Order: sequence, then C-alpha cells, then structure tokens
Amino acid sequence: QVQLVESGGGLVQTGDSLRLSCTASGRTFSTGAMGWFRQAPGKEREFVATISASSSITDYEDFVKGRFTISRDNAKNTVYLQMNSLKPEDTAVYYCAARPNPYPRRDASSYAYWGQGTQVTVSS
Repeated sequence: QVQLVESGGGLVQTGDSLRLSCTASGRTFSTGAMGWFRQAPGKEREFVATISASSSITDYEDFVKGRFTISRDNAKNTVYLQMNSLKPEDTAVYYCAARPNPYPRRDASSYAYWGQGTQVTVSS
C-alpha cells in the first residue's frame, strides 16, 4: 500500500513558477514509476509528466515540454514537479500517482495509487 500527499500548489500570476511535491509512504516507492496528472474544471483528467523508478526515463505531454520538469528523490520518497512560465491554462488540480512497475506510463489506468490533489491557479 502506498499513500501519496501532494503539496506546493497555490495562486500565482502568469509567468511565475511553482514546485509541487508529492511524498509517499510505503516501502515500494523507489521501485515504481511516478506520474503527475491534472484536471481542470469541466475537463477530464490529463497526463502531465512521468518518471521511471531510477529517474533514467522521463516523459512529458507536449503542452508542458520545456516548462515543467519532473524529478524524484527516492531517499526522501518524494517526487517533484517544477513548473516554470506558468499560463492561465495550467490552472487545475494536480495529482501525483504511483504504479508498482518501474517503467513510466502516460495512461492513468496504469497507476494504482493517487494523491488527493493540490490546486494550482494561474491568474492572467
């Protein structure tokens, strides 16, 4: 069993930066891939970024490439999402997710554990 707790969300202006953190409890964190997803009001949850268990592989959705960076610290059981050059369209609840398999995936259905989400609001 893995429990995930996100933090770091908030209200910022266009062009600002935020760093989201997701801390996991459970012994299997370091052996599984992690992902970040987001859901805006009235929209479906969408993939943002994912990272392999060893950090050797990362993958990003096109709309965040060059602006967001996913990383992890297995010693701290924490995955991060550094978000730069934020835009109003980045406004959403951001969720981290964990899967037992070490390889990263884009599909939400492959993730077994989810956090409660953290709100990110970008004003224009």
